[in-house]
Amino acid sequence: MYLKTLNLRQFRNYQDQKVEFTAAKTILVGNNAQGKSNLLEAVELLATLRSHRMTRDRDLVQEGEAIAQINATLERETGVSDLTLTLRRNGRRSVALNGESIRRQMDFLGVLNAVQFSSLDLDLVRGGPEGRRNWLDTLLIQLEPVYAHILQQYNHVLRQRNAFLKKNQDSALDTQHTELAVWDAQLATTGTRVIRRRDRAIQRLAPIATAWHASISGSTEILQIKYLPNIPLEDNHPEEVQQAFLAKIQQRAIAEMHQGTTLVGPHRDEIELTINQTPARQYGSQGQQRTLVLALKLAELQLIEEVVKEPPLLLLDDVLAELDLSRQNQLLDAIQDRFQTLITTTHLGSFDSQWLKSSQILFVKAGEIIPN
Repeated sequence: MYLKTLNLRQFRNYQDQKVEFTAAKTILVGNNAQGKSNLLEAVELLATLRSHRMTRDRDLVQEGEAIAQINATLERETGVSDLTLTLRRNGRRSVALNGESIRRQMDFLGVLNAVQFSSLDLDLVRGGPEGRRNWLDTLLIQLEPVYAHILQQYNHVLRQRNAFLKKNQDSALDTQHTELAVWDAQLATTGTRVIRRRDRAIQRLAPIATAWHASISGSTEILQIKYLPNIPLEDNHPEEVQQAFLAKIQQRAIAEMHQGTTLVGPHRDEIELTINQTPARQYGSQGQQRTLVLALKLAELQLIEEVVKEPPLLLLDDVLAELDLSRQNQLLDAIQDRFQTLITTTHLGSFDSQWLKSSQILFVKAGEIIPN
């Protein structure tokens, strides 16, 4: 999988910029707030239709413009694809593949695969459960593009059920029973699909991440990743999960009516990260937490490669500065020329001469890219 060209029009701080990638590794050098991360964000959007910066489409369109466009040429073993994502300040985004408009955005996913690793990812360990859920969901979208649709369905039902609970917050439970039962059934059906896929993904990812972690930490620490769904999960059988879901809704019915919000479902799941059986967020130094995140990212790369049968792109956004020398070396050794890698940095001091020799170096200044 090789990204040949990227063209940004009216996207973030880029007016009209085309980049041709000529090496397996591209280093983007520049001061902060010049547009390095914006370029990586464009690639991430093509891969997942999501941005880890969690912005609305209108924030991605250049000030004073109505639309922004990201266009890329991608070479895979199956041939060359032309991808286009059009973002609108007011209105829905649209996607096209090889010049043909695609109605279901889900069909656009899976053409380009990429793993993003930025300094913001260090919050995966330190931050709240929502960040970990988002991380897992973004990975799942790449492993199974249909998951984007499943998650969308669940969130749609959740919003409508919450609106119903809020509207009837002060009513007696028995008067709302019939209509609420319809929402309960839909929540359990869509939620079960989310839970089962999340469970399956963690089962596959955990051993890979544990192995990477042992390698980076010199086997001095044992990483465990566990999926803790909000619904008791005895086994991953759909009927069982659905029954457990409905039973838990019954248990929390009075509390939900009182609070006017849905308290049961995968929007309240947790992914537990422990080192030597101690929760990682309470454990040790920033260095240890960084080792954990590095192991997670390397595991993502490996799992996507196993599933899609081609190495994904790796997007490293200002992350080398956050890692000490030994972790930097671990990461750079793992990459070699196996993954096409785009790296942002404020200076070239982190790279050895071998790396610099084999990399394409581009300078970024105020939304313009200047080749070395």
